[in-house]
Formats: sequence, C-alpha cells, structure tokens
Amino acid sequence: MTAVLERTPSVVEDARVSIYQPEQAGLIFPSVPKFTNVADERRHLKERLVAACRAFALQGFDYGFAGHLTVRDPEHPSLYWTNPMAVHFSQVKVSNLILADHEGKVVEGRHAINRAGFVLHAAVHEAHPDIVAMCHAHTVYGTAFASLGKKLEPITQDAAVFFEDHVVIGDEAGQVAVEVKAGHKVANAFKGVKAAIHQNHGLLTASRHSIEAAAFWFIGLERCCQQQLLVDATGIAPRLVTPERARYSREHVGSEYIGWLHFQPIWEQLVKTQPDMFD
Repeated sequence: MTAVLERTPSVVEDARVSIYQPEQAGLIFPSVPKFTNVADERRHLKERLVAACRAFALQGFDYGFAGHLTVRDPEHPSLYWTNPMAVHFSQVKVSNLILADHEGKVVEGRHAINRAGFVLHAAVHEAHPDIVAMCHAHTVYGTAFASLGKKLEPITQDAAVFFEDHVVIGDEAGQVAVEVKAGHKVANAFKGVKAAIHQNHGLLTASRHSIEAAAFWFIGLERCCQQQLLVDATGIAPRLVTPERARYSREHVGSEYIGWLHFQPIWEQLVKTQPDMFD
C-alpha cells in the first residue's frame, strides 16, 4: 500500500469560506495536497477515485454495472481514469482502474469500458477542459426525482448549495445514452454548473477541483432529492430559503473546496476500514 498523504495544519484555503476563523491556524486541519511530480499526483488521484467508488458502495448507489466515475489524468488531459465495467463499487481498486481516451479506447487496464459512461463523461470532459472529475450512478431517490423533470427547491441549507448551480436536462429523456449526440447535449448543459438532473435517467455531478468534490456533491444531491420527495409527499408547500440567503449559502458552503473538505472524513474512514482499495 502506498503511503497516505499526511494532513498538515492549514488556514482555510478558500477565501469565500467565512465559517472558519484564522485563529484556528496551527490546529490539525485537512489541506489540499500539492505535488512535485506527476507520478505522485496520478497515484493520489487514482486512490481518491477508488475511495469515491467505495463511498458510493457504502451509500448503496450500486445498480448492476450502471454507474461511472471519472477523473482526468494530470499528465495527459485527454485521458481519464474510470472504474472498470461490471465490477462492483466495493471491489474497485487502484489496480483495476482503467484509463481511456475521448473515443472510448482503453489505453491502460484489463477491463472493458461502459459505453454509456464513455458517451456522457467523455463528452463533458472534452467540451469542458476545466472539469477534472464527473460522477453518475442510478440511485433510488435521484432517479425518482429525475422523473419529475424539475429543479430542486431551496428548502434547506443543504439544498441551497445547488441553488442556481444545477440544471435539468430533458433531451434524450429515458433513452439509453449510447449515441454521441446524447453526450454532446449533456456536455452543453454543464456550462458553469456542478450538477445536472437528467430527466428519467438520474443525477450527474462534475467538479473543476477534484474527484472528492464531485463525489461528495453527488452524495449531497441524492440526499437533497430524498428530502425533496419526502417534503412533497406531505402535500404541504414548504417555506423556501429566500434567493438571497440561498445564494449566500451556496457561496459559503457550496464551493468546490467545501465539497472536497466534506469528503475528507469519508476518506479517513475508508483508509482505516478498507485498506485493500490500495491494492
């Protein structure tokens, strides 16, 4: 098992986050790692991709072989690492990840690639060079909510992090995404947002920061869909967070950095309980 990067004391790295105060400097606090060589960065990204897959398994996001997570290679930006097809999220390891190009050709690895995953993810990565990671899975609540063809309402602080930061994609609704044009439509929708609700299909998240942020915002989006469905089932119209407060919450607790930070306890738990993911 490769050595795990140590956490170092740090002041907050995102200036927009005001909930942490400078007087915490010197205390143990996760910090975004920096690398001096590509090999170490690639290993780091692959480990976090595996951890994201394991986190999805813990959340019960598995559905047969559906579901794909990707992260862009740090040296070859036209290539991305992804989970192997027909391998359960709980069994994904560093050793069985595959590296593919935008055409769907496996460049490294022994497993096949999921065609649907290739079409959507490759299109988004190719159209948006700033997007480094993307997640999709067929989840219970996200898929159910996607059938409504509407956006999430800012009913909670958690939901507010997606306020004006997610879209609904109605094109190709309910159709298996194996055609390139379907990928292009999804890619076009990801301009300036971190999440999308694909009608009759499910949820997608993307990050311009890290696979950790993309994975956590997917977990958060699924949870918000569950909460929205529960509230809708009461038949009572909820009191919404005002647009001004929703934007404030989004800026302060919905940034890429905060998404990364939210994933750190998950990472620590997986390191201690599932060391085989480094194999």
